[in-house]
Amino acid sequence: MKNLLFPLTIVLFFTTIAVAQDLGYTVANIPAELKENANAVIRLDQKNIVISSRKSMIMTNKRIVTVLNENGLSYMGLYEYFSGRERVKSIEAQFYNAFGKEIKKVKRKDFKENSVSEGSIITDNKLLHYDYTPTEYPFTVVFSSETETSNTAFIPRWYPVPGYFVSIEKANLNAKVAADLGFKYKEFNIPDNSNITKEVKADGVSFTATNLTAYKREDYAPAFNSYAPNVIMGLDYFHLEGVDGVATNWKDFGAWVYSNLLKGTDEIPLETQNKIKALVGDEKDPLKKARIVYKYVQDKTRYISIQLGIGGWKPMLAKDVDRLGYGDCKALTNYTRALLEVVNVPSYYTIIYGDTQKKDLIQDFVSIQGNHVILVVPVDNKMHWLECTSQKSPFGFQGDFTDNRLALVIKPEGGEIIRTKEYPTQENTQISKGNYTIDENGNISGNILIKSKGTQYDNKFMYENSSNDDLTKFYKKYFWNIGNLKMKKMNLLNNKEDIEFSEDIALEAADYGKINNGKMIFVINAYNQLSNVPQRYRQRTSSIEMERGYYDYDEITIDLPKGAGIEAKPDNVNIKSEFGEYKTELVVINESQIVYKRTFQSNPGLYDKKDYENFRKFREQIAKNDNAKIVLVKN
Repeated sequence: MKNLLFPLTIVLFFTTIAVAQDLGYTVANIPAELKENANAVIRLDQKNIVISSRKSMIMTNKRIVTVLNENGLSYMGLYEYFSGRERVKSIEAQFYNAFGKEIKKVKRKDFKENSVSEGSIITDNKLLHYDYTPTEYPFTVVFSSETETSNTAFIPRWYPVPGYFVSIEKANLNAKVAADLGFKYKEFNIPDNSNITKEVKADGVSFTATNLTAYKREDYAPAFNSYAPNVIMGLDYFHLEGVDGVATNWKDFGAWVYSNLLKGTDEIPLETQNKIKALVGDEKDPLKKARIVYKYVQDKTRYISIQLGIGGWKPMLAKDVDRLGYGDCKALTNYTRALLEVVNVPSYYTIIYGDTQKKDLIQDFVSIQGNHVILVVPVDNKMHWLECTSQKSPFGFQGDFTDNRLALVIKPEGGEIIRTKEYPTQENTQISKGNYTIDENGNISGNILIKSKGTQYDNKFMYENSSNDDLTKFYKKYFWNIGNLKMKKMNLLNNKEDIEFSEDIALEAADYGKINNGKMIFVINAYNQLSNVPQRYRQRTSSIEMERGYYDYDEITIDLPKGAGIEAKPDNVNIKSEFGEYKTELVVINESQIVYKRTFQSNPGLYDKKDYENFRKFREQIAKNDNAKIVLVKN
C-alpha cells in the first residue's frame, strides 16, 4: 500500500506545482538572442481586427511581455483609450514572476479612468489604465483587452517591433474586413524570406512575425518607422464621428474634407469684417494684405487644442474663434482662411505631419493622415506657408516643424498633394563676428554679434522675450567651454521682416587662459565649439541621416596681452568630406592681435551605414580642431 501511495503523492505534488505556475511564462524559456540588447521581450502580441461594417470595428488584443529591467516598463502597455463612440468591452492583466508563478491578477474594476484633457488640450478622450509597481525583475505581464468603435477612419498601424531595446518572440496581426469597404494595406521594411510572413485572405490579411531581435538606438539614425517593419491599413469607405467618408483618391478625399469638415465654418461677424477691411485699406498686393491679416490673428488669438468628437477633425466655427479668441491648429487656420476671404486673398487649409523629424503623408496610400494643419497662400506661382498657431512666427516662415514634406492641400474641387518649402543648407546660416581680449592673467572679455537665418533662426527666435535669468542659463550652456562665465550684455533682436535673429553679446570670465611655467595656453575658438563626437559602434546597424544642412561662419579678432609672444599656434585646416566642409584660418595681424576665421558646412543626406566610421572621424576631426590651443610666452 505504501508503494502505491508514493508515486501518487509525487503526481499530486507536481500537478500542484503546474497549477501554481505557468512554465510558458518562465524567463528561462526566452531564447538568448532575444535577451540581447533588450529591456523587454514581447512573448506574444496578438491583434485581431474585425470591421463588419462602415460603422463597426472590434479589436481584441492579447499581449505577453517579459520586462527584464526598469527601462522595459513602458512596453507593458496596460491601458486603452476610449471616448463617446469608442468603448472598452473588457480589460484585465495578470503578473508572473521569473519562474512563471502568478503574483497578481487585475480585473477591470482595478483599472483607473482618467481624462486626457490637460493644460491647453481639451478632449473627450479618456484613458483606462493600471499602474503597476514591480517588486522584482524580471517579471511577465499578460494583458488582454477588447474595444469597439463606430469610427473606422483609423485602423491602428501595426509595428511588430514597437520601439528600441525590445525584442519579439511572436507577433500576429489578423484583419478581417467586410468586402464592400475597400480594405487596403501597405507594407514597409518587410523583406522577402524574412521572419515576417503574410497570408492574404478573401476578407483581409494576416501577418506573423517571429524571433525579431531588438533594435539599438544609434546616433544620427533615421526615423524609427523608416527602417522598422510596419503595416498601414485603411478603408476606401469609412465612418468618422457620425459622418461617412470616402478615400478612393486624394482629389475625392480632399473634396470630402472640404464638404464635410470645412464648408459652412467660415462665417465672420460683420463687425470683424469691417475691422479687417479697414486694416487692409487700399492695399492691393495680396501678399501685403495676407501679412496684415496674419498679424491680426497673431495679436488676437491663442492656441488651445480641441479634440471633442468630430471637433477632433472639424474646425471650430470661425465666428466662435473670433468671439473666444482661441482655437486649435484647425480652428486658427480656418479662421485665418476666412479672414483672408473677406479681403479677397485665396488660401487653402493644408493637412500635414508636424514634427521636427520630417514625415511625409504617404502619397500612394489615400487615407486620413497627418497630425497638424497649416495654411498656404499662393501668390504668383509661389506658395507661402503660414503657421497659424504661433503668436511669434514670422509671416511665411515654417521652420523645421513643417518644412520639406508632403502635405494635402484642401480645395473646394478636391485635394492635392504638395511639398512644403525646403530650407537649403546655404539658407540655414549662423554668421558670427566679434572679438575678445586675453589679459596677462588669462582673463577673457569680449563681444560677439551672431546673426541666424533659416532653421538656425528657428532654433533661437523663441528666446526673444525670455527673462535675464533664463537667457543667462541659456548662454552659459551655449558657451559651455568658458568657465566662470559672466554675461555683461544680452541684446536680442528678432527681425521678422527679414527673418533674421541677432544676438549682441558681451561677456567676461576669469582664468580662460591657463598659466603654467610662464606660459599661457588657451583655446582659440572661444565662441562656437563643436564638441559632440558621434559614438563609436562595433557594428553599425542603421544608415546615417542628416535631415537638414547648415552653414556657420565665425570671424573673431583676438587681442593678446602686451609683451606676449606666440610660441605655438595651430596650422590652418581645410577638411572636405561628403558630409560637409570645415576650414579654419589664423591670421597674425601684429604681435598683439590675431584674427581667427572658421567655416563649417554640414551637408544633409541619407548615407549608408558602411560610411558611419568616416562620418564619425569627420566630426572627430572638427571637435579636435575646434579645441585647438595657442601658447603664449613673455617676450
